[in-house]
Amino acid sequence: MGNERTRILVVDDEEIVRESLGGWLEKDGFFVQSVPDGKSAVEALEKERWSILLTDLKMPGMDGLQVLEEAKKRQPDLVVVLMTAYATIDTAVSAMKLGAYDYLVKPFDPEELSLMMQKIVSQQTLVRENAVLRKALKREYGFHDVVSKSPAMQQVFELARVAARSNSTILVLGESGTGKEVMARAIHAESPRAQGPFVAISCAALTESLLESELFGHEKGSFTGASARKIGKFEAANGGTLFLDEIGDISPKLQLDLLRVLEDRRFHRVGGTDPISVDVRIVAATNRDLRKAVAEGKFREDLLYRLNVIVINLPPLRERKEDIPLLVEHFTEQLGVEMQRRIEGVSSDAMVALMSYDWPGNVRELRNVLERGAVVAQGRIIQALDLGLAPAAVPEGAAGVGAGAAAAGASDEVPATLEDVEKRHITQMLAHTGGNVSQAARLLGIDRVTLYNKIRKYQLRRGDDSGSQQRPG
Repeated sequence: MGNERTRILVVDDEEIVRESLGGWLEKDGFFVQSVPDGKSAVEALEKERWSILLTDLKMPGMDGLQVLEEAKKRQPDLVVVLMTAYATIDTAVSAMKLGAYDYLVKPFDPEELSLMMQKIVSQQTLVRENAVLRKALKREYGFHDVVSKSPAMQQVFELARVAARSNSTILVLGESGTGKEVMARAIHAESPRAQGPFVAISCAALTESLLESELFGHEKGSFTGASARKIGKFEAANGGTLFLDEIGDISPKLQLDLLRVLEDRRFHRVGGTDPISVDVRIVAATNRDLRKAVAEGKFREDLLYRLNVIVINLPPLRERKEDIPLLVEHFTEQLGVEMQRRIEGVSSDAMVALMSYDWPGNVRELRNVLERGAVVAQGRIIQALDLGLAPAAVPEGAAGVGAGAAAAGASDEVPATLEDVEKRHITQMLAHTGGNVSQAARLLGIDRVTLYNKIRKYQLRRGDDSGSQQRPG
């Protein structure tokens, strides 16, 4: 079962336990090293990388939880299993919060240990394979930080790659949240200007005078408050790319100023007299219908023609839902890095909820929802209820809602809140498993820590040997 990459470090102050565990694990084919205390374990962790740490909870000096903390500081991905003869829910919750994989209650038989190690090895293999797969998917379906497998977006990528190699002005169109700035950054990164600056500005966020100063800069004393010369965005982007977001919102005067810059690549700072030449590639974006704005006299037709040399249309997320699983992988990986915690993805119920939602806010909304889920989730897997989507977006069956109601024989009963439904379903599942929390967690699609926390939250108790499960008092 074991292989040459599976190295297990055993920590226990009892020699007979160390010898027994070493014998069992080596028989299964693992490489095993045993140490008698936490200090020796930390030294071993600093010298070499390990696949699994198996540590006793109660030991003189540094106890198992302290060993766990030190181990995670040194090797965050290390799988840590605690062994104890004094298991309590509080201990288990504390261990899981510190990042423990699981715990074994002494005395345990070799078969139980062997099965757990086999499961860990399988999961580690799966994680490695998933990492390889994610990289392959990004290579196949990615354009820098934009990922998609939909045919429409693949055509967008093809056009963007060709456009990036040119020096032509690009107009990116799409609803709010479709990723126009991300696309602009990807085009810049793909272009010969990639070593130059990428400067972005939202034209809708500023007044006319302030936007003029931000774009072209100003000379000292050119207006009240201009206490020093200021370099504008055009100069800051010299040699690179200037991204003009919400271009459809600029005033008629600035439309004319911008047209002149696009025509001769020169401008004056506000209050200045000397023309300034720049080498800047313009990528503009808007969620407005510029042709309609031209027809209504709100946007200059000649400026539109200058901007739309190459037009890239980003389809809304609701028209490419096949991208949602890929985007979920992409964003959960990003969020894990940003939050410095391990997020392994979303549960199947959460994915159903995500696929069922209409996404008026597009990709940006999807990322925000996942960020919310990552913050709220109590384990490494984001659950459907963690996402905070409207109940209508969580279909029957998601988070066990439908199953819970059916199991309770209350299909005609309308529960008051989602918490009522969740509490009922957890109670049913614990009764079904005879109080086996691990089995119930697997059936519920959540990790053990999450289930323990919910048991505490709803003041439930685990079932007894008869399999009964009820609320106290």
